[in-house]
Amino acid sequence: MILRRAGLFTVLGAVAVALLVLAVALGPVSVPLPDTIAVLVGGEPSDPRWAVVVGSVRLARAVTAVLAGAALGVAGLLMQTLFRNPLADPYILGVSSGASLGVALFLATTTAAAFGATFGAGLVGLGRLGAVGAAAAGAGLVLAVVLTLSRWVRSSVTLLIVGIMVGAVTSAVVSLVLVWTDPRIAQQYVVWGLGSFDATSMRDLPILAPVVAAGLLLAVLLVKPLNALLLGDGYATSMGVAVDRTRLLTMVAAALLAGGVTAFCGPVAFIGIAIPHLARLLVGTSDHRVLVPATALVGVVTALVCAVAGHPPGTETVVPLNVMTSLVGAPVVIAVLLRARRTGVVT
Repeated sequence: MILRRAGLFTVLGAVAVALLVLAVALGPVSVPLPDTIAVLVGGEPSDPRWAVVVGSVRLARAVTAVLAGAALGVAGLLMQTLFRNPLADPYILGVSSGASLGVALFLATTTAAAFGATFGAGLVGLGRLGAVGAAAAGAGLVLAVVLTLSRWVRSSVTLLIVGIMVGAVTSAVVSLVLVWTDPRIAQQYVVWGLGSFDATSMRDLPILAPVVAAGLLLAVLLVKPLNALLLGDGYATSMGVAVDRTRLLTMVAAALLAGGVTAFCGPVAFIGIAIPHLARLLVGTSDHRVLVPATALVGVVTALVCAVAGHPPGTETVVPLNVMTSLVGAPVVIAVLLRARRTGVVT
């Protein structure tokens, strides 16, 4: 079993590296693979243009996909374990709704002339930083509300309902903001809501990467108490696990992962809910010591597949990210539901 899992991790790692190279090489103008690899390892390509295309444009998109895939996959796993709900996702605590509210308010208070006619033009420079900051602030505010309310909630089920209700109220406020704002600004919000790995630049990665790394590190440190929680709060308490503290840290880790990705990429659908199930299927266990790294790797591979497929080679077409993630994730969720109906149990 150990050799099988080691082989699986090796294969997943190799596939992730290959997809990273493809994500950088393929696009409207394909870069030759030898030149792509040369730029990635710090060498000189045969044509100086490839260094600009790879290093300044596509590498940031590919690295963002790596970070987002790992972050959302692990965040989804944390939420599914905490709430013992196979359909829980990283946004179940309202983090996505909070980020959406921050962006909606930012857009609504920015004039169309200053923000530009398109989403891409509007998020350049200070506008881009403002949108990211607004999303992070909104996600943080909603998380603070949920964490405050969690002090008076002992049941994970009740906390789950609280998170859903807070998210619903926040989404309603977003709708009100959009009703009273300029239609052109509202359209920019709609485009942001489709999700994208493309808007992130190399200047953003020194901010996004540490946030994701902190969330992943916290998830790794929680593997033992999370394993105990699989058998219920009572069992975890009998094993010496501080359930309330574990619940709080799990929510913080998931919020760091999901909130950071949402701030830079917008809300990304289905990766957080589908990837943990794919990882469980591949490794054949619910042991978080194996499942956390497996989920991160499967998330990376899936996000890179979506990044490559979203930019068909040789064309200027860009398929919205959430279209690709839905095509990948929705069948997985349907399979989970059918399996639950057939067996009566969902892992």
